[in-house]
Amino acid sequence: MQQAHEILPGLPHVESPLFDQIVEELELTPVELQVAVDLHKRGYAVIDFPDEEINARIKRIKHRLASIFDIDLSNPEGRKTDGASLRVQDAWHSDEDVRAIAANNQILSLLTKIYGRKAFPFQTLNFPVGTQQHLHSDSIHFSSIPERFMCGVWLAMEDVHPDSGPLTYLPGSHKWPVLSNAMIGRRGYSTQSQYAQAPFELAWRALVQASGIKPEVFLAKKGQALIWAANLLHGGSVQNDPTLTRWSQVSHYYFDDCTYYTPAFSDEPLGDLKLRDIVDVVTKEARPNLYLGEPVRSSRRASESFKNRIMNRIRRVTLPSDFDAATYYDLNPDVAASGVDAEVHYRKHGRSEGRPYRV
Repeated sequence: MQQAHEILPGLPHVESPLFDQIVEELELTPVELQVAVDLHKRGYAVIDFPDEEINARIKRIKHRLASIFDIDLSNPEGRKTDGASLRVQDAWHSDEDVRAIAANNQILSLLTKIYGRKAFPFQTLNFPVGTQQHLHSDSIHFSSIPERFMCGVWLAMEDVHPDSGPLTYLPGSHKWPVLSNAMIGRRGYSTQSQYAQAPFELAWRALVQASGIKPEVFLAKKGQALIWAANLLHGGSVQNDPTLTRWSQVSHYYFDDCTYYTPAFSDEPLGDLKLRDIVDVVTKEARPNLYLGEPVRSSRRASESFKNRIMNRIRRVTLPSDFDAATYYDLNPDVAASGVDAEVHYRKHGRSEGRPYRV
């Protein structure tokens, strides 16, 4: 006779309607059980990050990344950008402490147990201040087939002040339908929008208003972490005091034997998926897109047409005659840290963001 956790393998354990029966079979510790119950019921769980070296790691990370931002974080007048873009993506490539936090064995073991598939980190984001980001679901940015095999872990790298723009979330919203382009009446695969979640924000606002659920804020202590489900609405609250920092690290996780893609730029009913090229932070190796153990490849027509659209869009951005890659890296150290080609970054993002490219 099959056990409950074997009946619906295409659903994460913590998202399954058979959750109550499943947790009785998993032999979880009391702490693991509480995390699983909180994720199932509320869509998030709070833990003390399980790393004896976490304070030393945080100190080193803050020291290294502060120099990359090249701004006076205590002086809002000196900030060149808002909190949403004041970040370093995938610093794990060059910073072993960032990588160690994302690759923490106890976190990976916990997620593997309560989701039912082996977890692996695929992205890190480091922030010195609050993002003030609109409430959103990560399922627009990172999704999987089967659905919901993705989660995030947000680590507080200092005590969070109420006026610093704390992380905010809507408990229980992870149980809502995962929004798609089909639901909001748009095509995603051929879109040229650079801001993935903007088309969905009206729907999220309407759902929040209809639900009557009030957002909660996470006034975390240094070293606390919040694990959240893929579809939980979350964001950054208003930063009432712009002089305050809110250092944090976000690590995003996928799970084995899935197809990984970006729904905001996909049309699932037509089979047009914007597949993601995933690298495992732990092994530093590429992870294949799989469906029931077999490789997934987009159709030649779809992949070629998408590639052509992207390349044509990039080529239309004129590179300044005096553009110099080394100077661009020097003036934009976050780009240098990301490892992205300077010319490609300027064409895709730098010009529209007003990035400096000459002294």
